[in-house]
Amino acid sequence: MPEKQDSACILAIESSCDDTAIAIIKDSKILANVVSSQSIHKKYGGVIPELAGRAHLQYIVPVFNEAMELSKISKSEINAIAYTQGPGLIGSLIVGAQFAKGLSMGLNIPTITVNHLQAHVSALFLAEKKPDFPLLCLLVSGGHTQIILVKSVSDMEIIGSTIDDAAGEAFDKTAKMLNLPYPGGPLIDQMAETGNPKVFAFPISKLPDYQYSFSGLKTSCLYFLKRNIKENPQFIEENINDIAASMRFTIVKTLLQTFERAVIQYKIKDIGIAGGVSANKLLRKEFENLAKKHGINAHIPALEYCTDNAAMIAIAGHYKYLANDFASLNEKPFAR
Repeated sequence: MPEKQDSACILAIESSCDDTAIAIIKDSKILANVVSSQSIHKKYGGVIPELAGRAHLQYIVPVFNEAMELSKISKSEINAIAYTQGPGLIGSLIVGAQFAKGLSMGLNIPTITVNHLQAHVSALFLAEKKPDFPLLCLLVSGGHTQIILVKSVSDMEIIGSTIDDAAGEAFDKTAKMLNLPYPGGPLIDQMAETGNPKVFAFPISKLPDYQYSFSGLKTSCLYFLKRNIKENPQFIEENINDIAASMRFTIVKTLLQTFERAVIQYKIKDIGIAGGVSANKLLRKEFENLAKKHGINAHIPALEYCTDNAAMIAIAGHYKYLANDFASLNEKPFAR
């Protein structure tokens, strides 16, 4: 568990995709956590990178002003600026990076670069009860599915990942096939609550080591729907909750059966989930059940820290600040 250190006030910026977010942390406590989501992408059924970058330019100053007001601190109290360096959409990342560097130069304070995925894992340390090391974390988002062995806040090793699509993408693509609006993942979760997960059976992939695959599941769902719609044009409308529940069950089962093997192999006592899909109700429930089954500790982030947010950038920046791990103003954002 990270030891208590001297205080530091960090302003953090997250702009990796379509959420403009700024948070302020002091003494490892979040003073403000503001997120502005971009609704413009809904009519396109997905994020349009160029529109996302433009929207960040529009939102970042108002979000900054709101965060400062909520935190009740002055600019002179800020010790460093942390920002997402990547991975993400390059245009969106540039907006956050340049804003951070501008603040840094204006306030004469250092910058801290943060890896977006490591920040999702670091969100687990925002809780009052923090994990002990080593920690095994299941990181599940729209773009990534990874099993990470966390040896410390600065030492994380990826021991398993998807060989094709991410679990979050499987949720979103399922939603699109069911004619649900973007973002569809949360809607699948909502509809699944009143559906029967045993009505329809979908394949659960079993790969060696700790690898995942979700492309086959998406294809299976596509052909399943085409076949049934051909026989009954109203098939989706009549069975949408059961389809959602069956797909959710399959994705969660796929995630946890592989993760459980890693838990057993590494003899881990603390496990955590992170990323946008960690907000999924069934995944959170079954993750706790998995921990109880093995007599270990489960760490699940608060819902506000699951999807993209700047609080996770702030806590990651906090630990890098304590380690004197600062960045040059020449640092460049990266997409992958």
